[in-house]
Amino acid sequence: MAEDKISQLAGDGDSKLLLQTIIDSLSDAVSVVDENGIGIMINRAYTRITGMTEEQVLNKPATVDIAEGESVHLRVLQTGKPVKGVRMKVGPFRREVIVSCAPLIIKGELKGSVGVIHDISELRRVMEELERTRRLIRKLESRYTFDDIIGASNQIRDTVERAKQAAATPVCVLLRGECGTGKELFAHAIHHASARAEKPFIRVNCASLTDTLLESELFGYADGAFTGAKKGGRKGYFEEADSGTLFLDEIGAMNLEAQARLLRAIQEGEIIRVGESRSRSVDVRIIAATNTDLEKMTDQKYFRKDLYYRLNVFPIVMPPLKEIKSDIPLLVKHFLARYAQEYGRTVVEITPAVYRRLKEYDWPGNMRELQNVIARALINLDRDEHVIEERHLMMPFITTPETGSGQVSAPPEGTLKDLHDSWEKELLLRVLREVEGNKAEAARRLNISIRNLYNKLHHHKLI
Repeated sequence: MAEDKISQLAGDGDSKLLLQTIIDSLSDAVSVVDENGIGIMINRAYTRITGMTEEQVLNKPATVDIAEGESVHLRVLQTGKPVKGVRMKVGPFRREVIVSCAPLIIKGELKGSVGVIHDISELRRVMEELERTRRLIRKLESRYTFDDIIGASNQIRDTVERAKQAAATPVCVLLRGECGTGKELFAHAIHHASARAEKPFIRVNCASLTDTLLESELFGYADGAFTGAKKGGRKGYFEEADSGTLFLDEIGAMNLEAQARLLRAIQEGEIIRVGESRSRSVDVRIIAATNTDLEKMTDQKYFRKDLYYRLNVFPIVMPPLKEIKSDIPLLVKHFLARYAQEYGRTVVEITPAVYRRLKEYDWPGNMRELQNVIARALINLDRDEHVIEERHLMMPFITTPETGSGQVSAPPEGTLKDLHDSWEKELLLRVLREVEGNKAEAARRLNISIRNLYNKLHHHKLI
């Protein structure tokens, strides 16, 4: 009977064979029923995913393979319209799938329904494993203390003292400063020195999440809140950080809708998962960080003024490296010891000329840029070399022996991609320096979206 139906639909025997061969080549399961909802064709992937044979499905009602849910085939046959993205469980193993069906129209008449079944059970298992690992990594990231902060300058000592004062209270802290000044390091240290030190420390980079994803990640979501949502819903970062600390990095990149929900969470100590109506109580200490001009953003209506005042209870400003150049020798020794161990190198020395050069530079990328320069210099050392000289630094202000004391650098070397990356990084640093770290203004000058700018900054490790 099923073969007769297929013959009617496909025409001659060769067409039927071609049709079967085509659908057998697909990795997704395919199921075809006639106008009465009786199974007439399946492919190999269908048997693999559902665990059901042709004998169990063909010439049987469309509901025969459903373990949980309603038949999408029957819905299509009733309405004559396609149905997409319906979640259900199929077969004896109750495999979790997403089904989409479309009506089979031949010469203007409804002759059946074609369904495509996507297996999401394995994907879900992998995603859940990735999520568990990701959450574990976020919690393990809380590893720095005030002892890890390097510097003897008055500015650093004053900043550390102010951060210790903040740690002794539960108030919101707003860390402000240019890219690479150590805002995250201070966030870790404040958490470790607080009464919440034994509780979770959850870090979220607001710029790395899309606007639609940010809310579900921060506040969680309910069962069935959107297509692909985890069954039973999922906790958000606020619930994960309950009784602990939530570090919101790049807070200036948060959209206005998420800002409103964040304000409620801070004011009321409550969050509402996406897709739910009931509130959940949370006890979370907020540490936020930004390198943008929040005052200007509030004037331009990009950042809520009421949220700004809630976050700015205890502001701490990170000094840029150009203002604490006296700390460069301490920082260099720290980075050298760290990378020498990582790269399996013996302890090396640095010439006085190198220190002099390092102190002459203004460091638009701050400590992160200095860290990268030291790592690169160590890599440039030959195995039999134990002293870092100016030629190992490979920085814009370093000259080669052939160029004398002028500022003419050696001819560029490397692939086109390397040269483009180097040029793009220098451009980003220059523009950020000109706009004093204001990313919205930098994106405008570069004629790119703010999201594209953040992606480029992440690529070049500038944030």
